[in-house]
Amino acid sequence: MQDYQEYYQTPLGLVQICAKDSGITKIAFADAANKQRPNVWTTQCIRQLQEYFDGLRKEFTLPLVLEGTAFQKKVWTALCKIPYGETRSYQDIARMIDQPKACRAVGMANNRNPIVIVIPCHRVIGKNRTLVGYGGGLKRKEYLLKLEKNVK
Repeated sequence: MQDYQEYYQTPLGLVQICAKDSGITKIAFADAANKQRPNVWTTQCIRQLQEYFDGLRKEFTLPLVLEGTAFQKKVWTALCKIPYGETRSYQDIARMIDQPKACRAVGMANNRNPIVIVIPCHRVIGKNRTLVGYGGGLKRKEYLLKLEKNVK
């Protein structure tokens, strides 16, 4: 259970934002809102997400509290290095973390990203440049990539 949570209606649907006193622990697409218990980080996250969707923010400056395996954290950190408006393949990410044969494991870590949008797993595409897999659905992934391409 998270210490704090707040819900925010994005152009892609409702997201749940969870945090601890030290930072954001989760951003996930949600079907419905539950009881809200905001803190400074959930409120700041909503502001930054709004700026992102308005085309005014290209980088997030939120403290993230990553909960996962060492490998997953390495992948999620690499995802944050993909520049706004650009994409990388799973193979590119595997190379970034110095594990060039770990493409499938990178895909699994990408799929388990607990902080969507802020950790830009939507910027990872197939080696052949096609849109593949996104926990929030390919329509959302396509929307995010088009948003970033149009704001550049």
